[in-house]
Amino acid sequence: MGVIQKVKDALHIHKDPAASSSGAQETVFDAKKVTVIFVLGGPGVGKGTQCANLVRDYGFVHLSAGDLLRAEQNREGSEYGQLIRDYIREGQIVPMEVTVKLLENAIREALENPKPDAGAGWSDGQGRFLIDGFPRKMDQALKFDESVCPSAFVLFFKCSEEVMLQRLLERGKTSGREDDNVESIKKRFRTFEETSMPVVEMYREKGKTVELDAEKTIPEVYVDVKKAMDAKFAGTGVAPKTETTAA
Repeated sequence: MGVIQKVKDALHIHKDPAASSSGAQETVFDAKKVTVIFVLGGPGVGKGTQCANLVRDYGFVHLSAGDLLRAEQNREGSEYGQLIRDYIREGQIVPMEVTVKLLENAIREALENPKPDAGAGWSDGQGRFLIDGFPRKMDQALKFDESVCPSAFVLFFKCSEEVMLQRLLERGKTSGREDDNVESIKKRFRTFEETSMPVVEMYREKGKTVELDAEKTIPEVYVDVKKAMDAKFAGTGVAPKTETTAA
């Protein structure tokens, strides 16, 4: 048995025989109830900061594929944590099935245990999710949309490499992250351009990419984010949590 299959078995990743024989496969979650937004942009573009604002104001749950993988590799009793750790250390993308399954599990957990202050967007099996830094490759995008839940759209934060480089080098002075150095940062830029930009372009062709200028100040970017959110979800019930958001 190959290592990827072992990881799939450890995380209970199995195909539905009935779906395979019929040629059709239903998604795990209903897009009419579960809203999923992919958040993409190069390293240092500020995705995490803007996601935190949306969590606060719109009641989203923020999921980071990288955080979920790191948690799984450190989870007590995870038989294949070391394998995931090896992929991350070598700068390789963890097998698609693993990342998608971890996201599916995290969505299910949040739907089953909504926060008390989550707001009306979490009633009757509804939920709203920001998935940060995912999909990193085309196969991840297709797999998630076809098997877990069709995404609503992509928030794409665009920024020049020069600006992102300066931000990351400044962060590196205090972050302690080994990859916040010029050589590693430029490798990450190339990886994003080669593997993630085709994903952005695919969704753009479908009319599902919202592009935002991330070179503006953080407050200015968030003004644009809110405008985009309100325009996309007009009349759908996805609205700011005005009752819990400070003026």
